[in-house]
Amino acid sequence: MTVSRQEFRDAMARLGAAVNVITTAGPEGKGGFTASAVCSVTDDPATLLVCINRSSNSGAVAKANGIICVNTLAAGHQELAGVFAGATKCSMEDRFLVGDWGTMVTGAPVLQDAVVAFDCKITDMVDKGTHTVLFAEIQAIHQGNREAQALIYFARDYHGVGQMVGEGG
Repeated sequence: MTVSRQEFRDAMARLGAAVNVITTAGPEGKGGFTASAVCSVTDDPATLLVCINRSSNSGAVAKANGIICVNTLAAGHQELAGVFAGATKCSMEDRFLVGDWGTMVTGAPVLQDAVVAFDCKITDMVDKGTHTVLFAEIQAIHQGNREAQALIYFARDYHGVGQMVGEGG
């Protein structure tokens, strides 16, 4: 028995996930998109995976530039998440007018008040169905807003959750 696309999407709506804005900059230009398909792979070398839709213009720019920054959003960043998800239909250049952006090692845009940001170099890519899985080695980390709740996507909507209260391991 094969699981239908809609059945899979409905089931995934029950899997809460952190909301991230993935950014890039370089010879192919600046780009960014909203993603919840991000997770750790290993801590040696520190590596994340990010799934991007193969039809995404920003994804193509990120792959060509070879760098990304994974900006994990705070609960107050719902508007920013929508802007980078394309909900406002604004240009890529105008997307970066929302939020306070800087850079770290790779030059990819870093959201200054993100909960945390991972500045990464893409080391591997695997195509699977409609998406490409990027494996990205972390070059630098920005420990952002420790007072904010994280923004998660659950049941097809945004929710704030948790709050950092101290150092953990």
